[in-house]
Amino acid sequence: MEKKTILAIVLSVLVVFMYQFFFAPKPDPVGDRVEPAAVEEPQEPAASPDTVPLQTTRPVTSDKNTVAATVVKPGIAKEIVVDTPLYRAVFTTRGATLETFQLKHFKKKLDSESELIELVNSTPDMPLPLSLSFVDSSLLVDSGDFYEVDRESVTLGQNDQETTLTFTQTYPGSVKIEKIFTFHPDDYVIQMDVKLHNLSPATLQQNAMLTWYHYDDPVIERDRYTHNGPVYLMGKSVKTADSRDLKIDEHHGPDISWSGYESKYFIAAMISQKPALTSLILNRNARNVVSVQLKGPKNIIPAGQNALFAYTLYLGPKDYSIMKSLNVGLENAIDFGSLIKWLSMPLLIVLKFIFQYVHNYGIAIIILTIFIKIIFWPLGNKSYKSMKEMQKLQPKMQELRAKYKDDKQKLSQETMALYKTHKVNPLGGCLPILIQIPVFFGLYKVLLYAIELRHSPFFFWIQDLSAKDPYYITPIIMGATMFFQQKMTPTMGDPMQAKIMLFMPVVFTFLFLNFPSGLVLYWLFNNIISIGQQVYINKYANV
Repeated sequence: MEKKTILAIVLSVLVVFMYQFFFAPKPDPVGDRVEPAAVEEPQEPAASPDTVPLQTTRPVTSDKNTVAATVVKPGIAKEIVVDTPLYRAVFTTRGATLETFQLKHFKKKLDSESELIELVNSTPDMPLPLSLSFVDSSLLVDSGDFYEVDRESVTLGQNDQETTLTFTQTYPGSVKIEKIFTFHPDDYVIQMDVKLHNLSPATLQQNAMLTWYHYDDPVIERDRYTHNGPVYLMGKSVKTADSRDLKIDEHHGPDISWSGYESKYFIAAMISQKPALTSLILNRNARNVVSVQLKGPKNIIPAGQNALFAYTLYLGPKDYSIMKSLNVGLENAIDFGSLIKWLSMPLLIVLKFIFQYVHNYGIAIIILTIFIKIIFWPLGNKSYKSMKEMQKLQPKMQELRAKYKDDKQKLSQETMALYKTHKVNPLGGCLPILIQIPVFFGLYKVLLYAIELRHSPFFFWIQDLSAKDPYYITPIIMGATMFFQQKMTPTMGDPMQAKIMLFMPVVFTFLFLNFPSGLVLYWLFNNIISIGQQVYINKYANV
């Protein structure tokens, strides 16, 4: 291979790696949830000319466009605990909303005493997630009113049946609202049905909007490669929004299949039943409260009739298998990258398949490395032989350079003729590198974003394959194997090229210091197998 080609490949790889290592912001060191400062509640939307908001001091007189609503007296919020094998949630009768949602199988840190992952990030004075409001409607109700509830708590064991929790608010002579949550013992999915009963003599026009509120602390440093904020599926494309750069009433859609708030490994998603008629509104107020609002179609409810607004909620880990089973494209919220996703997904599937038998993702990575190496073994043999052939041609190449040092065009012609005569492909030696680069980045995405690797141990000091080696032992060993491999690789006679290639292990060692230990493990064993392959070629190849 010519020197310029080698340099182009090496520099391209280095630019990407060095940018990620030296310039990418560091991940948030405080975990998935922070304690927020107090914020004030966002203002309720103003009533339209043909609607009248629910009053707190006197009844509303009705006409042909509005419906009378009886006073709802203030109350004391009651907490209802929902306990399942997967999570512990606390609902409140204030608006029939969600106060906390803790995932039992996921902790913030590896420490056994660490707190559980919490999906609700709120302050005492802000509205809570799963708040329901009615916009562009013939009756506006206060989303913070106190509801009645049909049970004090919900406890589900592994073998229990699904259970419902119903919140009810009645405005006599106008409307009755029921928020019905259905829980399953072995699922992160919650069904939410909103039933609206028209108790008035007039026809109601209701447009429901379900909102997830999240406090976003502006002090916390962000990682550029880890999105924390609103995410949604519009059409067939997953889109994200920067929660710190949201505009007021930022509208998207229609054709919104789902929307929610995500972190690196977890998501709170609201799934629409009628995507074609569903739109999205994003907001951030002056007190750093972000709202993700799923706005559905308007329903016309004749007097004495009912309407149903149905939602599916997914509150849990970004587990590819679980989210894909919902058949709404929610699995695309995992940031495997649009260009490399076609490779990351199969690698994750194979990795999980191997894990079923070895029960250790570190061993699964090693087995996957061997499997990949076997696939490309013939091509690797051919490329190593090509490099040795190129090495044999170096004396003749030096003669050509000396003979045609003043005629670059003639030198190029004679060089290609020499390659053709000896049936040598000058690009053959770089094929293993070119093939490994997409596999490397695909596995990099898997090890960085797959929930399966989070807090997954290998052996001894490596207790989290998605985090860096705390003692930098594996990157150093990896660098040593890379150096040994370079010493074994046939040189092309160019002293400058040889120096660059020997310097590469040093550069890669520093680059890998902060990479996920699982990725370092892959590269380390890939080097070890490559060394064995080169030994085999040097000893047994007939070249």
